Parts: sequence; C-alpha cells; structure tokens
Amino acid sequence: MRRRPTTVTLTALVVLTAALATGCGSDDEPDPLRGQQWALDALKLPDAWKTSKGEDTVIAVVDTGVDLDHPDLKGRLVDGYDFVDGDDEPKDLNGHGTHVSGIAAAHTDNGIGVAGGAPGAKIMPVRVLGADGSGTDANITKGIVWAADQGADVINLSLGESGLMARLLKGGILNQAITHANGKGAVVVAAAGNDSTALQPYKLDTPVLVVNAADRNGQPASFTNFGAQNAVSAPGVDILSTLPTYPTKETLKNTSGYGKLSGTSMASPYVSAVAALLHHQGLDPAAIMSTIRGAAANPQQLAKLGLGNVDASAAVKVAPATKS
Repeated sequence: MRRRPTTVTLTALVVLTAALATGCGSDDEPDPLRGQQWALDALKLPDAWKTSKGEDTVIAVVDTGVDLDHPDLKGRLVDGYDFVDGDDEPKDLNGHGTHVSGIAAAHTDNGIGVAGGAPGAKIMPVRVLGADGSGTDANITKGIVWAADQGADVINLSLGESGLMARLLKGGILNQAITHANGKGAVVVAAAGNDSTALQPYKLDTPVLVVNAADRNGQPASFTNFGAQNAVSAPGVDILSTLPTYPTKETLKNTSGYGKLSGTSMASPYVSAVAALLHHQGLDPAAIMSTIRGAAANPQQLAKLGLGNVDASAAVKVAPATKS
C-alpha cells in the first residue's frame, strides 16, 4: 500500500474587510491605510527605518504563494517557485501568503494601501500549501531548502496553524531543512501556532526564531501558543495587510486587496521584517537572532510572551555592537 504523505492544514483565525485605497499613487506619498496599522508603531518600526529599511535583503515567504500582480507588492517580488504545481508561478489561491508578504515588505510610501515592515526588502514567494491551505512536510522541506539555495536572507514560516511547531519538536526533515538554511546564511523565523497551548520546550539544536502573538496592548493574544525556548512576541491581532485581488478562500467576500487577519502567522513576518533590517546592517543569522531576543521587552514577565515583545528601534540601535 502506498503511504500517504503527512498533510498539514492552514486556517486563518479572523478575516475583516478594509476599505480599498483608490488611485494609482506614487512614491513618496503616504500609504492611505497606514493609520490602521497599529502594529508598526507597537514594534517601533518607523523609528527603526531611520537606520535601516532592509535594503538588499530577500525575505522568502514559504506559504500559499502570493498575488503576483497586487499593486502594493509591485516591484517587491523576486523569482519564486510553486512546489504544489511544480512550476515557477507561485500564484496564491488561498490568500494567506499574500497577507504575510504584505506584512513583511509591502511597497511603502507609494500612495496606495499599506506599509511593509521592511520597506527596502524584497519578497521571494515559495508556494508549498494549496488553495485549501494544506500541504505536506515534503513540500515544506523542499521550499525551505530551495529558498536558502536561491539566496534568501530571511525565511518566514507562518505555518503555525498547520502544526509546524509540533513537528519541529519531534525533529526530522523539517529540522534538517532549517539547519541547512541557517548554514546557507538565512535566518529562519517561525510562527508558534494558535492552539492556546504550552509547547514543550525544545533544545536549540535547530536554529529557528519562534514568534508568539501579542495584542495591541502588548499582552499575549488569547490564541497564541507559548513555551518554546527563547521565543519572542510580536503583534498578531487584527493585522491589516494585502490580500489577493481575486476570489480565494480568504477573499470570497472581499476582493478589495486588503483585509485583517489574526494569528501567530501575522506576528512572524513582522519579526522577519526586523530580521531584514538587521541583515542590511551586516549581521549574520546568529547575531540577528540574539539581537532581536536581547531587545525584546517583557517587564511583567508573562510566560506567554516568551522573552518579550520585539522592539525594532532598540534592535537596530544595538546592532553595530553585535556584529561578529
């Protein structure tokens, strides 16, 4: 009997519509929906941008693909790959990957839509999950390795909803893929998951930065998993970002191109964006992870926040002292 491959399923927690910003826009004009992006301010990203915007950095989004023609991702994409269909057109038929991509590096100050966390970075879309949000460990592994081999500087794994973290705890091919990526010089950032449960602490043999989710008050999101060793937290509730401009699972009633989702999947690309800022400053993967962790703040010592909420401004300021 042929053995069925391990299958994972991705589910978004919340979808809220957002008004479409009209007009073609141009560079150096404000993003009309910027006022709804509370997370950028919570992370102190605007202040960090005075030092670095992540130029010359590629963030691989290993996910459901991307809306390749989205106006707010225009000029932000580099060549990717589709491991679901086996071709070089990683079109997003779900919506999740487009949302994650916009959080990380949507075009900023172009007069339309939203601002990305790393305005100078580029997105490498790697499709490993299908239209229903499901995929296999084999394709996820291939996607991670391919992205690293193609020169990705940061690899974002917003696959927490699909049970990625539970499988990382067990070891195996996913851990090997992440270790391979780290050896190639890529920082791997992964969502903790949305089961509201404590993860069994795992050894740091696998070089991955785990991200829990926080709300706009800096408190743990009700759904966030926690307990992973040296995890940090970032905004993950009601996060506005890009969505496909055509019907998908996440856009059946909203093809405006923008919307809000909640989950650790949204928190992870914000940390990937901060990693991109630090990469531009010349830090290697180990220094990037240690800098982000060291700059996190958890004054109340809340277990669900891990080491604490990420502070992009503090991270870029101490970065020069942490170069290897």
